[in-house]
Amino acid sequence: MEKTAVLDKAETALLVIDVQRGLFTRPTPVHKPYKLIETLNALIARSRLYGVRVFYIQHENESFLKKGTSGWDLHPDLSVPTSTDILIQKTNGSAFVGTNLRSSLEARNIRNLIITGMVTQGCVRATSLGGLELGYRIFLVKGGHSNYDKDPLKVIDFREKELSDAGVFLVAPERIDFA
Repeated sequence: MEKTAVLDKAETALLVIDVQRGLFTRPTPVHKPYKLIETLNALIARSRLYGVRVFYIQHENESFLKKGTSGWDLHPDLSVPTSTDILIQKTNGSAFVGTNLRSSLEARNIRNLIITGMVTQGCVRATSLGGLELGYRIFLVKGGHSNYDKDPLKVIDFREKELSDAGVFLVAPERIDFA
């Protein structure tokens, strides 16, 4: 039986990485897009219920994620950020590079990061590894990240193993609890 991750709600944040409209309009479709959104919305709701900070992270580039375009916007079915959520904009793979994410986490004494979003082999991976390097405990949600690769499950399995070997905790969404 899989272990439950019981996290101190005052020291935990949920990162929702790059769940933007433009990533869902690529020629190769996102793997299980509606299941991903459903999983994320449930985690966002539970996090808010327990007072866990939610960080929405948006990637910007000069093509399909150009700031100010509909592609840059968050996915329309994703829970809308509230006034208590924190918005982070980035231009690098890791949400820690060139942003105020680290200082925002430090100001709130956050030590545990629940990682979700897009894409598995890109920004999810880079942010997870970046967080590990900075000393955060990283919890990658199984079924809470995806990609639009031609063989998405192979990518997910490979990267989950790589991240687990690096020290990331893999956890099913129903196995996350807050104390």
